[in-house]
Amino acid sequence: MAEIFVVKTDGFKDGDRRIVKTPKGEIGVFAHEGGFYAYANHCVHSGGPACEGILIPRVEDIIAEDKTYHGQKFSDRMQIVCPWHGWEFDLKSGVCAGDAKYKLKKYETVVRGGDLYVVA
Repeated sequence: MAEIFVVKTDGFKDGDRRIVKTPKGEIGVFAHEGGFYAYANHCVHSGGPACEGILIPRVEDIIAEDKTYHGQKFSDRMQIVCPWHGWEFDLKSGVCAGDAKYKLKKYETVVRGGDLYVVA
């Protein structure tokens, strides 16, 4: 496996993303809450560019103790939304919000000397 340079970490702020071309295909790299997350830019649904979609907090139903529905709210969990068909994936795990048996291919990230690399 090779380490591929992504960006200097001091210029890669929370909410930023980069799409990196590698011999294994494009990889989307995200900065979120002090962490870095990297996934294949390939949606498991239809092959769309999943990492190029919007980032949005996950929408959760509000269910009372008596099991009645009380609307919806945004959670603190960020989702990547594939721009082709709207499939949502958890930013930290890559797991599909609609069906946990699907997930984006995840890559390891490494920070060394102020530089961010993805291992591919």
